[in-house]
Amino acid sequence: MFQPKIPVMPTPTRVATPPAAVEPTSVVPATQAPTPPPAPIASAPSRPVLQLTPGTVLAFVGSGTAVVLVVGAVLVSLLLAVAITGASVAVCALVVRSILASDTRR
Repeated sequence: MFQPKIPVMPTPTRVATPPAAVEPTSVVPATQAPTPPPAPIASAPSRPVLQLTPGTVLAFVGSGTAVVLVVGAVLVSLLLAVAITGASVAVCALVVRSILASDTRR
C-alpha cells in the first residue's frame, strides 16, 4: 500500500513519421472602415464646477492642517525611536567594553 508505484513506459508500436512540411500562406490586408467625423466640442460651462464658499475654504484649510500635524507627529516619533535605539546601543557598547576591559586587568 505504501510502496511507490513507478510508471512503466510503454514500448512504441510504430516508427514516428516526420511532420508534414508547412506551406507559407499569403497575407491579405484587411479593408479599413472610414473614420467617423469628429464629435462636436462642448462649450465650457459658464460657472465653475466647484464653488469655493467660506465654509469649503475653511474645511480645506482645516483638513490640510490636520494632515500636516499627523504627518509631522509620525515623523517626529520615528526620529525619536531611532535616537533612543542609538543611545541604548551606545550604552550597551560601553558596558560590554567595560566588562572586557576589567576582564583583561585581572
